[in-house]
Amino acid sequence: MTPEAAALPLYTRAQLALRNGQDRDEIWVAYRGVIYDVTLSRLWRNGKHYEHWAGQDLTDELPDAPHTEHVFEKFTAVGRLAGA
Repeated sequence: MTPEAAALPLYTRAQLALRNGQDRDEIWVAYRGVIYDVTLSRLWRNGKHYEHWAGQDLTDELPDAPHTEHVFEKFTAVGRLAGA
Protein backbone atom coordinates (compact mmCIF):
# COMPACT_ATOMS: atom_id res chain seq x y z
CA MET A 1 0.00 0.00 0.00
CA THR A 2 1.35 3.41 -0.90
CA PRO A 3 1.80 6.14 1.73
CA GLU A 4 -1.03 8.06 0.06
CA ALA A 5 -3.38 5.09 0.41
CA ALA A 6 -2.33 4.57 4.03
CA ALA A 7 -3.58 8.09 4.81
CA LEU A 8 -7.09 7.37 3.48
CA PRO A 9 -10.06 6.79 5.81
CA LEU A 10 -10.76 3.27 7.00
CA TYR A 11 -14.04 1.54 6.06
CA THR A 12 -15.46 -1.80 7.19
CA ARG A 13 -16.69 -4.47 4.80
CA ALA A 14 -20.25 -3.54 5.82
CA GLN A 15 -19.63 0.10 4.87
CA LEU A 16 -18.12 -0.98 1.55
CA ALA A 17 -21.12 -3.22 0.88
CA LEU A 18 -23.45 -0.21 1.06
CA ARG A 19 -21.63 1.35 -1.90
CA ASN A 20 -22.98 -1.24 -4.30
CA GLY A 21 -24.87 1.04 -6.68
CA GLN A 22 -28.20 -0.01 -5.20
CA ASP A 23 -28.28 1.19 -1.58
CA ARG A 24 -26.42 4.45 -2.25
CA ASP A 25 -25.32 6.37 -5.30
CA GLU A 26 -21.65 5.55 -4.79
CA ILE A 27 -20.19 2.50 -6.49
CA TRP A 28 -17.04 1.27 -4.77
CA VAL A 29 -14.85 -1.81 -5.02
CA ALA A 30 -11.79 -2.85 -3.04
CA TYR A 31 -8.53 -4.34 -4.26
CA ARG A 32 -5.58 -5.24 -2.04
CA GLY A 33 -6.91 -3.23 0.88
CA VAL A 34 -7.64 -0.05 -1.08
CA ILE A 35 -11.19 1.06 -1.92
CA TYR A 36 -11.77 2.66 -5.32
CA ASP A 37 -14.67 4.79 -6.52
CA VAL A 38 -15.91 3.36 -9.85
CA THR A 39 -19.15 5.36 -9.87
CA LEU A 40 -18.36 7.20 -13.12
CA SER A 41 -17.31 4.10 -15.04
CA ARG A 42 -19.82 3.07 -17.67
CA LEU A 43 -18.66 -0.51 -17.07
CA TRP A 44 -19.97 -0.43 -13.48
CA ARG A 45 -23.49 0.88 -14.13
CA ASN A 46 -25.99 -0.33 -11.56
CA GLY A 47 -23.13 -1.77 -9.51
CA LYS A 48 -22.41 -4.72 -11.78
CA HIS A 49 -19.44 -5.37 -14.06
CA TYR A 50 -19.89 -8.61 -15.98
CA GLU A 51 -20.19 -11.24 -13.20
CA HIS A 52 -18.73 -8.96 -10.51
CA TRP A 53 -20.74 -6.92 -8.03
CA ALA A 54 -19.73 -3.61 -6.48
CA GLY A 55 -19.45 -3.17 -2.75
CA GLN A 56 -17.02 -6.07 -2.49
CA ASP A 57 -13.32 -6.87 -2.24
CA LEU A 58 -12.29 -8.06 -5.71
CA THR A 59 -8.73 -9.07 -4.79
CA ASP A 60 -9.34 -12.80 -5.21
CA GLU A 61 -11.28 -12.32 -8.43
CA LEU A 62 -8.71 -10.30 -10.39
CA PRO A 63 -6.59 -13.27 -11.55
CA ASP A 64 -9.58 -14.42 -13.64
CA ALA A 65 -10.12 -10.98 -15.21
CA PRO A 66 -8.98 -10.17 -18.76
CA HIS A 67 -7.09 -7.12 -17.45
CA THR A 68 -4.37 -6.48 -14.89
CA GLU A 69 -4.44 -4.58 -11.61
CA HIS A 70 -3.39 -1.48 -13.54
CA VAL A 71 -7.07 -0.96 -14.34
CA PHE A 72 -7.43 0.53 -10.84
CA GLU A 73 -5.08 3.39 -11.80
CA LYS A 74 -8.04 4.92 -13.67
CA PHE A 75 -10.04 5.32 -10.47
CA THR A 76 -9.77 7.45 -7.37
CA ALA A 77 -8.80 5.70 -4.15
CA VAL A 78 -11.29 6.77 -1.49
CA GLY A 79 -10.41 4.58 1.48
CA ARG A 80 -8.81 1.53 3.02
CA LEU A 81 -10.58 -1.70 3.81
CA ALA A 82 -10.47 -2.64 7.48
CA GLY A 83 -8.94 -6.02 8.11
CA ALA A 84 -7.38 -6.29 4.67
